[in-house]
Amino acid sequence: MSRRNATGGTATTTAGVFGEVLRHHREAAGLTQDGLARQIPCDRSHVARVEAGTRVPQDTFAKACDELLGTGGVLLRLWGRIDWYPEVQHPDWFERRARMDAEAVSLREYQVQMVPGLLQTPEYARSLFSRAATGEELEERVRARLSRQQRFLAEDGPLYVAVLDESCLQTSIGSEEVMRAQCAHLLRVGRQPNIRVQVAPSDRLGIHRPNTSMSLIKLPDGREWVYSESLDLGHFSDDPAVLARHGRTYDVLRADALSAEESAALISDMMEGFGHHAEARSELRDLDQEQLQRRQRRQLRRGRPRIPRPRPRA
Repeated sequence: MSRRNATGGTATTTAGVFGEVLRHHREAAGLTQDGLARQIPCDRSHVARVEAGTRVPQDTFAKACDELLGTGGVLLRLWGRIDWYPEVQHPDWFERRARMDAEAVSLREYQVQMVPGLLQTPEYARSLFSRAATGEELEERVRARLSRQQRFLAEDGPLYVAVLDESCLQTSIGSEEVMRAQCAHLLRVGRQPNIRVQVAPSDRLGIHRPNTSMSLIKLPDGREWVYSESLDLGHFSDDPAVLARHGRTYDVLRADALSAEESAALISDMMEGFGHHAEARSELRDLDQEQLQRRQRRQLRRGRPRIPRPRPRA
């Protein structure tokens, strides 16, 4: 593996090397993992996992360690030469994406199957996460997702353009009431000056749709990243050729999709459809209940003893 980084170097080092260098300087300074963690400050487990090469540290972590351990900037320079995410396959990979969301000056997304996390309602997110979590873990996941939305939903938030494949609206998450509220939320946030929501309709031929969801993220320092996900991993790239290819694909897709106004009309129709489906189901339940009551009344009448009634004489 070899990748040019932002400083013009080549990424030939590994996360394990960074961990070994950190451990060497920590032990040379006479500090335990817990002692270093208290001075940074952070959890001891964070230091342990960085040293083991299973946790991606921030550049601020490397800089703090340089200052505390007196390394002369060795760790920060080494940090800049590591292509972290192809090297580190760790369960908390999405933390890097969350940090980018907290700093991004613009975000362009394409999403399939489900509404993007930054646009989800609490009920939609809860219904989604309830497939794999319950109790406090479920609520913690929902809170974490909603916390990422705050800066984008603020009046002066960064530019956020979301192109949704129509499958995002067709895939039911939770009840129809949840989907109806989710559609209403999309209409509401799409009117904010920094947010645009567009839909790539399923019946429009000729639209070149990416094979998976993707995000184009621009940071304050001018660097841009392409982010996509596979089953249990997040993939990042700042390779200029990759950025150019995916950026071109996204721009063409956005041009071929419905405009923001047309998209709002489609979302509104979908929202009304969910409402009608709910009403239809309610009416069907009422009809089934009425038919059941009629059958029960007929059965009661049939089960009663027959009492002869006197007939009038001619």
